[in-house]
Amino acid sequence: MRRPGTTKRTTAAGSAASERRDHLVKLAAELFARKGFQATTVRQIADEAGILSGSLYHHFDSKETIVDEVLRTFLEDLTARYRAVLESADDARTALTEMVRIGFGTLEPHRAAITVMQNDWNYLRSLPGDRFGYLVKAEDEVERMWVEQIKHGQAEGLFRDDLDPKLTYRMIRDTIWVAVRWFRPGGRLNTTALAEHYITVLFDGLAIGDRTSHNA
Repeated sequence: MRRPGTTKRTTAAGSAASERRDHLVKLAAELFARKGFQATTVRQIADEAGILSGSLYHHFDSKETIVDEVLRTFLEDLTARYRAVLESADDARTALTEMVRIGFGTLEPHRAAITVMQNDWNYLRSLPGDRFGYLVKAEDEVERMWVEQIKHGQAEGLFRDDLDPKLTYRMIRDTIWVAVRWFRPGGRLNTTALAEHYITVLFDGLAIGDRTSHNA
């Protein structure tokens, strides 16, 4: 028979280990974002956490495992929220508006992951095996979601039909993700205000008066 209190002690120990693991992931993510994944060593992560390098291996078998967790958490959160929007949005403009808000809304909670993806994408994809192949799959899925909504909006007469959907998406994508390089929490604009400003520019434009064509 299990002794009284054993289950509680086991649960508490498991919870503490999980919290410790999460703390180590956050510390490592900040180092990856600041120094770059390639330049960050296991010793530096351990030093940042105030533990011996060997102790880090009780939680992770490599720094690749850590960055894997950082990136998967971000991508799973992002794609899940995008899917929820697409299931509930009444039209393409509403869908894109909410997707822009979601994108900018990730700049604070997933700042480190976004920075790592921008700086170390090619390196991670070049590693042996297919460990980080999900990065390309996630990118393809996200691109498909955006491009389909842009095409739907064009078919519905909501968006201009003379714009290339994939190119339009990539310009939107880069605007959102590159913002992580200059956006600073606590500044004049928070991520909500930043998203709303961008939505205004995206749908209402910058110029006033007649549309100007530069094709001539």
